[in-house]
Amino acid sequence: MTRTPLERHFEQRGIVHIEFAHGLRTPAYFTDPAAEHQATRRAAGLFDFSFVACAEIEGRDSLAFLHRLQTRNLAQLAGRRLAYTLLPREDGTVLNDATVWRLGSERYLLFVGRHDDLQHVALLARGYDVSLADRSREHAVLALQGRHAWQIVRRCFAANPPQELPYYGFTAADFEGATCLIARISYSGETGYELVAPAQTAPALWQALLRAGADWGLAECGFEAIDTLRIEAGHILFTRELALPVTPFELGFTRLMDFYHHDFIGKLSMLARRRQTPQRRLAGLAIDGTDVPTLAAATAGDLPAPGIAKLTSVCWSPVLNRAIGLGFVDDADRYPGTRVTVGAGLTARVARLPFYDPAKFLVRHTR
Repeated sequence: MTRTPLERHFEQRGIVHIEFAHGLRTPAYFTDPAAEHQATRRAAGLFDFSFVACAEIEGRDSLAFLHRLQTRNLAQLAGRRLAYTLLPREDGTVLNDATVWRLGSERYLLFVGRHDDLQHVALLARGYDVSLADRSREHAVLALQGRHAWQIVRRCFAANPPQELPYYGFTAADFEGATCLIARISYSGETGYELVAPAQTAPALWQALLRAGADWGLAECGFEAIDTLRIEAGHILFTRELALPVTPFELGFTRLMDFYHHDFIGKLSMLARRRQTPQRRLAGLAIDGTDVPTLAAATAGDLPAPGIAKLTSVCWSPVLNRAIGLGFVDDADRYPGTRVTVGAGLTARVARLPFYDPAKFLVRHTR
């Protein structure tokens, strides 16, 4: 397993790491996960997302290839903008979610959670006039999340401060002679930015952000905190909600599919599925009582039955002060307030997503 410069930096400090998926490691926590969670909600948190895979796609067929690979119409995607999207399979289920960043007319970056997914990308690229380069080990990804995130970014890059970014926009900025990309994107439900920096520059940038954020109470945060934050925000994790084949309709991601402008992989299967009522739906689950259920491993037969939900993610919410989760419910149980069983005699009420900031006001507003 190749360790990133940030991972080596943290190991030298004695920071505990977690392998949350095969070959994917990140700090588990720096202090107390609940305190890191609250610091992100109240001020700002700094996370290491360097485990993500990154491919650079370039060539005259780059747009045609991307229109085959994923579900969004990118023809109108402006330069220095990015799109959240899905990588589908031939059967119409979701392999993974991803982001596509447009660097130029024939040059893009693709970020996806699993490095193995780049093999799928490479196989699909055959027959297209494109070049693929795996940039995963060349870059580190630092995620800065929280209401003071933008002020911290501006202070860190004070020598040449970037202009305020639109949601799902990105820009380039110089740090100690190295070019970094700064994107406006959130996984926590707060105002968020992800900084893509050359690997050798990442430890210095991490420390510079900490210094820049000291006056606002910026906290170093690990996987356990981002996991509870993203559950409150209703965001999926590929190792949990995508552990078994599910369709965009079951996930509630119909908005991410453009059926009218390009022929993405699995389109015909999805068109057939669109005419059917999904058997299951992803939903929020407000769990009764004070116990946090233990998640069972996903199995091929995991279809929820009427009145019984299949939990995929669960946590104790530091903000809501209760156990909450994400999971799949039978179509008839999808309505908020419906009571379902979540295993081991525990019950829950179906809830609207997200639990936190339902209007998603915070992610779209810098101040």
